[in-house]
Amino acid sequence: MQIVLHAGAHFTDDDRLLKSLGKNRDVLAARGVSIPKPRSYRNKLRGFLHDHLIDETVREDVLSDLKDPSVSEPDRIIFSNSSFFCVPRLAIRNNAYYPRGEERLQDFCSIFHSDEVEIFFAIRNPATLLPALLDGTPDDRIDDITGGSAPTALRWSEMIHRVRHALPNASLTVWCNEDTPLIWEQLLRELSGVEPTQPLDGGNDLLHEIMTVEGLERFDAYVEKHPGLTEMQKRRVIAAFLDKFAIEEELEEELDIPGWTEDVVDALTDIYDEDVYEIARMPGVTFISP
Repeated sequence: MQIVLHAGAHFTDDDRLLKSLGKNRDVLAARGVSIPKPRSYRNKLRGFLHDHLIDETVREDVLSDLKDPSVSEPDRIIFSNSSFFCVPRLAIRNNAYYPRGEERLQDFCSIFHSDEVEIFFAIRNPATLLPALLDGTPDDRIDDITGGSAPTALRWSEMIHRVRHALPNASLTVWCNEDTPLIWEQLLRELSGVEPTQPLDGGNDLLHEIMTVEGLERFDAYVEKHPGLTEMQKRRVIAAFLDKFAIEEELEEELDIPGWTEDVVDALTDIYDEDVYEIARMPGVTFISP
């Protein structure tokens, strides 16, 4: 069986991918793909992983409680939890993202040791992630939510390397949250394991949140008139329409951190860009980019 885990990061998805995949439940069920309700596994998995209560019975215990009547004997199951590693206020410690992330994943893979595990993970610019983490916790200072870590020392590549080293046999797919509007359809197909030509509903769900009504109408009309667009061509079209019809308030990021100047934001963004470049070239990592 194929076990898919979409593990975050925090504040990169808000279950949007699950909701879009859910629009294809019947189509995917016919292919043996199960999208269980999050409430049927999140708390249970959290308990097993927290207490390390893992034995031969755990796998069947987890699978027996999955709520997805559309698939009785799935070949592929999709789990998703942006707080899989920890709560937001513990996401950064000791100058590292999710310092115990590889341990959690090792425990998860121990539960499904006889299955093919695929891990999906979105990364985000620390210049916008740190303010989002601060806003999502009761803390008042960046130092409180990072344990005093230096923002400029944070590297996603360091975390990805730890995961890759700890779980050499698990498939690992990574992408930038900033690119999500352009690669949304591919993410849906990669998570569900269908071929690149398989049409899926929900491919424009994210665009509906960040593009004006006029822009969406013109975009839909353009795509309808050009049915032979390749994946790359469609992404260029999306980028062009967003450039003209994006809802600016939806794309703007709140960066109201005391002491942060424009130079700080630029420095963090430059570090992030270099980090992304390194991740994209890591052996054993599938990096999805526009």
